[in-house]
Amino acid sequence: MRVPMKWLSEFVEVKVPVERLVDVLENTGTAVAALHKIGADLEGVVVGLITAKERHPDADKLWVTMVDVGGEAGLQIVCGAQNFSVGDRVPVAVPGVVLPNGQTIKKAKIRGIESSGMNCSASELGIGQDQDGILILPPDAPVGTAFSDHYAQSDFVLELEITPNRPDCLSVIGVAREVAAALDLPFQAPASAQSESALGESEPVHIEIVDSDLCPRYCAALVRGVKVGPSPEWLEQRLTAVGVRPINNVVDITNYVMFEMGQPLHAFDLKKLSRPDGRPRIIVRRAENGERLKTLDGVERKLTDDMLVICDPAGPIALAGVMGGEATEVSGTTVDVLLESAAFDPVSISKTSRTLNLLSEASTRFERGVDSSACLAVLSRAAQLMAEVCGGEIHLGLSDAHPKVSPARRIDLREGQLHRITGAGISLTEAAQILEKLGLTVEIGPGVLHAQIPSFRPDLSREIDLVEEILRLWGMERVSPTLPKGRGRLGRLTPFQEWRERAGATLRASGLNETMTYVFCDPRDLESVRFELPPGEVPVRLLNPMSEEQAVLRRLLLPGLLRSVSYNQRRGVTGVQLYEIANIFISAEGRQLPKEREVVGAVLAGQWQPPAWHDQKITGGTSKAQTGCDLPSGGAALGFFDAKGVIETLTMDMGTESVSFRAAQIAWLQPGRSAEVVVGSDVVGWLGEVHPKVLATFECNGPVVAFELSLAALIKQARSVKRYKGIPKFPAIEIDVALVVPVTQSAESIRQAIASSAGSLLESVRLFDVFSGYNVQPGYKSLAFSLSYRSADRTLTEEEVRPVHDRMLRKVEKAVGAKLRGA
Repeated sequence: MRVPMKWLSEFVEVKVPVERLVDVLENTGTAVAALHKIGADLEGVVVGLITAKERHPDADKLWVTMVDVGGEAGLQIVCGAQNFSVGDRVPVAVPGVVLPNGQTIKKAKIRGIESSGMNCSASELGIGQDQDGILILPPDAPVGTAFSDHYAQSDFVLELEITPNRPDCLSVIGVAREVAAALDLPFQAPASAQSESALGESEPVHIEIVDSDLCPRYCAALVRGVKVGPSPEWLEQRLTAVGVRPINNVVDITNYVMFEMGQPLHAFDLKKLSRPDGRPRIIVRRAENGERLKTLDGVERKLTDDMLVICDPAGPIALAGVMGGEATEVSGTTVDVLLESAAFDPVSISKTSRTLNLLSEASTRFERGVDSSACLAVLSRAAQLMAEVCGGEIHLGLSDAHPKVSPARRIDLREGQLHRITGAGISLTEAAQILEKLGLTVEIGPGVLHAQIPSFRPDLSREIDLVEEILRLWGMERVSPTLPKGRGRLGRLTPFQEWRERAGATLRASGLNETMTYVFCDPRDLESVRFELPPGEVPVRLLNPMSEEQAVLRRLLLPGLLRSVSYNQRRGVTGVQLYEIANIFISAEGRQLPKEREVVGAVLAGQWQPPAWHDQKITGGTSKAQTGCDLPSGGAALGFFDAKGVIETLTMDMGTESVSFRAAQIAWLQPGRSAEVVVGSDVVGWLGEVHPKVLATFECNGPVVAFELSLAALIKQARSVKRYKGIPKFPAIEIDVALVVPVTQSAESIRQAIASSAGSLLESVRLFDVFSGYNVQPGYKSLAFSLSYRSADRTLTEEEVRPVHDRMLRKVEKAVGAKLRGA
């Protein structure tokens, strides 16, 4: 919102420097984005006096003038305008000046005659549209002075950031009321030509509101005998200052009053309205699906039944609160003007303007809320100006349809609450004075203040709102800083939050980077990852999505993570290791609200680190036997077991016991490279390499391995106190065993069979080799395990261990069909 200081001063006499006013507005909650000096672009343009005027010898339409600009010698300037005489005072741009249109003034020869400047028109100075002649200044304009200091256009303009809850400040008088209250100055509202007492004397138009839920009030006035043409200079200056291009005097007045009073208006050409019975008739209703209207921008628009239209008996003539229709627009032949002033439902206007991509100053005000009680006053103000500026005559009486009257609002403010919340000893008398400056009607009772809320302040609805109004104008800087009273309460994270933070720290320590993906996603995402919703479950759709690509709440983290992988890979980042801890949303048919489930998701692609000179593949096969240590993976692509290791690190750090991985067929993962993650007897998530078809859909280069785990299920099994064992005092006996099993048999099932059959002496069992081929029959594989036997109270002997080991082998063979290799 741009507010010129000269316009503001018509309603409140500001006696402080403009820089001080900026500080006051900032301190009272109205942000000032910028302070503009209008006329600053006219630096170097001075007031000149025409002392001589002669015809150009080689051009009939050019004049050679001598202009006094206050120096010792005048300037010779060649000029093509015809509207000036010797003795006129005109704006002169001297050589070196850059005009607002970007033109640089230089000394030049025009048809052989030297010219040292330019006598300027209003258009060339950027202060009007008249370009047919030089701008003639008043005869008392001081010669040689800066044009910007003399001309009324020289002004400061405040560019304010108005919050959505303050529609009253989207007007000059609304800002003036704020300034008057903040500086303790009197406020003067603009006068109106007619009052409500004129209603019914001779209504100029019949108004029918069909859908009062979308239009609580509609008023109209008639101004006859107008002469449409350019606006007077003062009106053009005001509109230019607020950033609006002048059009004609009728339209300019509607824009002027909108900025002055915050109420958008619209003007119809009366003779273009359909009047089958001879009397103008306005109908306010919802549009019909498929109904069409050509708006003022020349575009024919297809309407829907959630849009509000203004109609005459023949059909739509305007899109309510957004834009008028081309068929009834004011033109140079307009004689009689029907003025509209109305209030519309903010949600309806907002939806219509965004659906049709028609955002304007008018729609901005309507979608924030227009004061319906001010419709008549605004209409009367516009009619008065139109009669004065356009030479018209106001039809006696105003039409007013007001089917929905907003009830008066009253808020009580308790003195104790005021003191408790502000921490300051503001008396109710002081509070009442502040609120009355803001336009509220106040009564003071014993320990309580009763405030009647004006209709232009829809943001005031609670006791705390009054406290805020009082404190921001009383001065928050006046509140003495004190420490809050404590009652032994100490803020801390909940156990769930602590475990969440710990899980994130472990994943970061494992080499993953945290990311955040959109909660809103494409409805086709689940289809893209080949995920089928369980029976009875439905997607969680948004009622008013920003786009179709963000129309549902996510059911999996995987689509968003794969998009992050694709984004990085397309920009040359091949090593992508990301994790996210966030909510997914699950909803069943008929359920009003979805369930939120917090999960841990991750993707790993590329390598942990780029290949180095000592990498095994590069050095030609350097082995552990040669170096004595495990080499880094270097350029090896991350796969299933890298992600499995991350999960094992996470569960180990959380103290989770009995974590296992069970082979499973998962649609979006590679067959044979996917598993369920099991904690105890519960499946807490999945793990595996993403299927190539899914990768192709998201334009990812494979392999990419991913997992998703239920955070609540992990935390349920987590142990904050870890169990430690002392260092063994007695040596262990280690035995390696190779078992031949069918290829369909998982190593995990064999390991569990060994652990459950070996008894208490078995300390650990670890798979160290998988082999198939030579000496192993087709359809079978050899699994080699290292078993460690140990006793806590003695040194075991071969004679003690061998029977236990043999009995274990017999049980395993019977339980899972495993046979000792070579037996």
